[in-house]
Amino acid sequence: MKRRIKHVTVLGSGIMGTGIAAHFANIGIEVLLLDIVPFELNETEQKKGLTREDKAVRNRIASENFEKLKKASPALLYTPKFADRITVGNFDDDLEKIKKTDWIIEVVVERLDIKKSVYEKIEQFRKPGTLVSSNTSGIPIHFLIEGRSDDFQKYFAGTHFFNPVRYLPLLEIIPTPETDPEIVKFYMDFGAKFLGKTTVLAKDTPAFIANRIGVFSIMNLLHEVKGLGLNVTDIDKLTGPVIGRPKSATFRTADVVGLDTLVHVANGVRQSGAEANDFNNVFALPDYIQKMVDNNWLGSKSQQGFYKKTKNVEGKSEIHGLNLDTMEYELQGKSSFPTLELTKNIDKPIDRFKVLIGGKDKAGELYRKSLGALFAYVSHKVPEISDEVYKIDDAMRAGFGWENGPFEIWDAVGVQKGIDLAKEAGYEVSDWVKTVETFYKVNDEGQSIYFDKNSGNYNNIPGQEAFIILDNIRKNKTLWSNSGSAIQDLGDGIINFEIRSKMNSLGGEVLDGLNRAIDLAEKEYDGLVIGNQGANFSVGANLAMILMMAIEQDWDDLNMAIAYFQKSMMRVRYSSIPVVVAPHGMTLGGGCEMTMHADKVVAAAETYIGLVETGVGVIPGGGGTKEFAIRTSREFHSDDVKNNRLRDAFMNIAMGKVATSAYEAYDMGILENHKDIVVVNKNTQILEAKKVAKLMADQGYTQPIEQKVKVLGKDALGMFYVGTDQMLTGKYISEHDKKIADKLANVLVGGNLSEPTVVTEQYLLNLERETFLQLCGERKTLERIQYMLQNGKPLRN
Repeated sequence: MKRRIKHVTVLGSGIMGTGIAAHFANIGIEVLLLDIVPFELNETEQKKGLTREDKAVRNRIASENFEKLKKASPALLYTPKFADRITVGNFDDDLEKIKKTDWIIEVVVERLDIKKSVYEKIEQFRKPGTLVSSNTSGIPIHFLIEGRSDDFQKYFAGTHFFNPVRYLPLLEIIPTPETDPEIVKFYMDFGAKFLGKTTVLAKDTPAFIANRIGVFSIMNLLHEVKGLGLNVTDIDKLTGPVIGRPKSATFRTADVVGLDTLVHVANGVRQSGAEANDFNNVFALPDYIQKMVDNNWLGSKSQQGFYKKTKNVEGKSEIHGLNLDTMEYELQGKSSFPTLELTKNIDKPIDRFKVLIGGKDKAGELYRKSLGALFAYVSHKVPEISDEVYKIDDAMRAGFGWENGPFEIWDAVGVQKGIDLAKEAGYEVSDWVKTVETFYKVNDEGQSIYFDKNSGNYNNIPGQEAFIILDNIRKNKTLWSNSGSAIQDLGDGIINFEIRSKMNSLGGEVLDGLNRAIDLAEKEYDGLVIGNQGANFSVGANLAMILMMAIEQDWDDLNMAIAYFQKSMMRVRYSSIPVVVAPHGMTLGGGCEMTMHADKVVAAAETYIGLVETGVGVIPGGGGTKEFAIRTSREFHSDDVKNNRLRDAFMNIAMGKVATSAYEAYDMGILENHKDIVVVNKNTQILEAKKVAKLMADQGYTQPIEQKVKVLGKDALGMFYVGTDQMLTGKYISEHDKKIADKLANVLVGGNLSEPTVVTEQYLLNLERETFLQLCGERKTLERIQYMLQNGKPLRN
């Protein structure tokens, strides 16, 4: 019998509870969020004359946390309107409502006695067959079900989400021996398909998988840092993006998570008795950590941890790092290591490890020691915490934001070299590793296979049928490539165009590849997907090329380059085969324009998309302004509608607004409800896009006819000029900002036409290109582009 989840109850409205509630609301599920009734009135309630019997008082804790959820930054909801899917209440008055819920998720304080008392109450109202799970991160799951009914135990498991729930994709599923296997499968499948999570089946061991490995890695560094003579800034430079880890690296991550949380996990593992002595010592707290805990230097929550924001003698804010010898905060200089210089031309972090471990400086020594310890540790965690190596790698990528898991890194340096590093660090790897040639391979079908310790054979990683991994098919399925792009055969008559330039920027080599892909698809295939699996879809046009042409006043070449971009976008729209674009991550400027010209879009929910060109002093020149003119014209039903739609489009472009999710992109008119779709699990995106392209082809796709567009001319233009004059007078914008905004408005309304007029798309493209060129000739525009290239962010006057 199919199990449908329409309603979820979350018990506990703290950071994790609200995060879980928000993410279920994101995928369209109604949520009841409950918390305890306050023990006493606060000052505001007393002044209002309220009592503990008033609903506002009784729901106060859940209500206040719900308000924090709505204001969270980064946002927990895909769009603010999804907050309507959440209702708040309290345990005393509303727990009986769980009779009608499909899934109860307990997220109360991490105390066994409190959790068990909550389960006692749940059993009074829970309907048999209702799912129950706990988000505990440390309490053994089998302890939680002691004394519960058989039916409760059958449907119960640990469902360990990671904070922030929306952004960290790991979901660890931890069953007990009593959990029905079919229910375990449901949790795994639902997490992956509906919640978009990397679901990892974990054993009921201390800290489960990700925290067990991640905290070991951090604790090992905490023990090594002083002996190597490195400071906290050094460590964070060496353990961040350079090795495919988050920018917060080690010490900043500890500050964000909270040192108390780190210590809680470390102590829990150490006291569990699960570790052998040599590893158990790693979980012991260094003296300086204990002192920080005693001083309440816990990180962001206490305004100081390994880092502290302070003001210098000039009153300017500075970030000071903790000197681990003196326990004083000090300004720490920029770290520089010769070993890192050797990796500057190596794009992928996974390819850097061979170089990093060969370094002759302190950086090289750190990498050898930390990786040696990590390799030894994970070798002994199979089969203790997981029977399969891929589950450990999945957990570290999805839960800690590592680009590559420990066994993948071990493969990159070589299995034998990893064994040697472990020995140099004072550890022995588990015997099973000594028979392994490599932990992973790719088979002839383009699927990843892993070495299975139990059988001694290579097995398929389950679930790969739900997604296409471009890295795996690149060797055998690449039809063509150049320095910035590639074309792969996805099978079933569909090919993929992959942008592979630096930051996936859109330059000449990418546009050449795009046109070649469309030519090839039109001649020999049924459809085209435009998608990649980099960190971001595309950050937009190649600004360095535009700057060079503008400085040299090479206007003819720049005009031709813009025209070529426009022509390429129009080919995306008006080719004879269906073109499906699959944006994700940052999809800015030209990347957004490419998306807006697709026949259909299959967007990842985590797509941050927008036309940001005004930030560098120009307007969208690849058809983006034209496209908004078309989309707003479709809704010109009345003068109010005309003005409102145009004003919204104008403000989105003029302010360089970026949607914080694909769902917000619907609200902004970048994605269209009648044709574009969103997938929550980014791993499935290329396959879903392929399916959409194939379906369109099978249904008899015909090439669209170019559109005629109604524009409003100077009647609407006057409205915009009045608005920009007021903004300038109020000092909200600069003179240059006004010039950009006025020129943008001119394109959106079709120029200074005397009356509403029907024009062609090419008319608007010409107007758009002419305006783009004019603005490129402005000195302030060149300054903004230079600033953007140097600092990675737009200059705001």
